[in-house]
Amino acid sequence: MKDLLDNIFGIFAGPFFVLFGGVVIYFTLSLLGYDIKPILSFAIALSPIWLPVALFYLTFEKWMEYVHKKFSISTGRTTLRLHLPQEVFKSPEAMESVIAQIHNVNSPDNLWQTYIDGKRPLGYSFELVSYGGDVRFYVNVPTKKTRNAVEAQLYAQYPGIEIVEEAVDYTAEITADLDKYEMMAFHMGKKEDEVFPIKTWIDFGLDKMPKEEEKFDPISTMLEQLSTAAPHERIWVQILALPHAKKNFKSGSLTTQSTWEGKVKKKIDEMLMRDVGRATDDDETAAMPRLTTGERDVITAMERNAGKYAYETAIRWMYITKPGKFNGDFIGPMIRSFSIYDIIGRNGIGVRWRTDFDYNWFSDFSGRRKKQLKKEELMAYKKREYDHRDKKGGADKRKIFSSEELATMFHVPGQTVATPGLARVPSAKREAPPNLPIKQS
Repeated sequence: MKDLLDNIFGIFAGPFFVLFGGVVIYFTLSLLGYDIKPILSFAIALSPIWLPVALFYLTFEKWMEYVHKKFSISTGRTTLRLHLPQEVFKSPEAMESVIAQIHNVNSPDNLWQTYIDGKRPLGYSFELVSYGGDVRFYVNVPTKKTRNAVEAQLYAQYPGIEIVEEAVDYTAEITADLDKYEMMAFHMGKKEDEVFPIKTWIDFGLDKMPKEEEKFDPISTMLEQLSTAAPHERIWVQILALPHAKKNFKSGSLTTQSTWEGKVKKKIDEMLMRDVGRATDDDETAAMPRLTTGERDVITAMERNAGKYAYETAIRWMYITKPGKFNGDFIGPMIRSFSIYDIIGRNGIGVRWRTDFDYNWFSDFSGRRKKQLKKEELMAYKKREYDHRDKKGGADKRKIFSSEELATMFHVPGQTVATPGLARVPSAKREAPPNLPIKQS
């Protein structure tokens, strides 16, 4: 409710300050002896034309935030803990299938649903958590629209998995009173243009289904690091994935934006120096660049990636501990665990923003700004919300990740991953055969 009230205040804040500024200007000019009544009369006469337009642009963004928040509250959120099965012989392709199947753009049928009901794509949060070295898998999903679909797909791909709804979300353990904790938050993201994919499970050779003892599971690096957390430390990793959809006026955008697939194709054309309609076939063939093996591999990966379901993705992770026990030595290895997805000449994942500053004495001498940022990041994590902090460069904006990329970073690990803090279901559960004889009493 507080969030809705904040959005309502934001809707009226813009027009109020514009009106207040106009009144101040009017009285200031009057005191200086200027006669602005003719200008004021002219503006009032034309107000039926300019006023609706001005109000629309002043309130549009906040209004959309309000209806989207209202829609999100109406759908609810549920945190599901995944208890991993004892035997997993599948590649991350199984999780890719899950992520592809639950891709739901939830397109509005009409403008009323868009601008009044706030209907929009429903996001997911794939989470890896270290509770003092005890590594856990969570998925936070919209309750009404997609929970059943998510559970059904997970059971279909991993028959031995156990899915348990958290009665109380695990984030409730950490309160907003930062005097009781020390913490640091990071926004991670693609280092290069989003059209270039990171290193995925296919690049690791897992599509060839090697023998179990020969497999290398890319998620193992992060799981091992999470398992090293001390009992008083909490590590939260959150992958927020919003189904990518075409943006136009019907979907709630004032501008029409091309789809991600078109952006990839345009980039490939640029790399191949192709200009459709520019030259004849013979001229274009002659001008085609000779690609190296690495360049061909990059284009092949881009084309394959563009054929998968896409999500507008943000990655956040937080380090939380008790006062006086902040372990800076944990931060570096945790950041480097993301570098397992780097591939030179293509793309990788790195830090795009963090809650501390390079020069505290200059950027935040009192320390208040840092504390406020940490509190906001904590609350945003709890709500599964995301807002990029780099307003100038946009380095930490959401970027497109395909279902293949997401499945590489979040999937049920196979038998080769024997992380000490990674618990599994003791034994696979089986239903009784349907044809068992029943003793009649």
